[in-house]
Amino acid sequence: MKFNARQKQILSRLTPFQRAVLHACAKIPEGKTATYSDIARAVGKPAAARAVGNALAKNPLAPFIPCHRVIRSDGSVGGYQGKPHSVLKKMLIQAEA
Repeated sequence: MKFNARQKQILSRLTPFQRAVLHACAKIPEGKTATYSDIARAVGKPAAARAVGNALAKNPLAPFIPCHRVIRSDGSVGGYQGKPHSVLKKMLIQAEA
């Protein structure tokens, strides 16, 4: 995924962990999902699934960086943009399927 100058500036304000999470999230193909644990493993922090959720809740470039594709390990949708059980997240996932 390529970022323009403004997006790079926004991403530069994030912590290295947040940037790593968003970059991993950006690699999830359209129509596919990954779990918070999958992303945690992808960034080298396998025990940090909850921290991944916190980082995604602060995604300043949603839905351009598709954090809506990250779901819970039990298959439920989880939150979106810091809100629990988001209808919007479910709609975005269904629209891409």
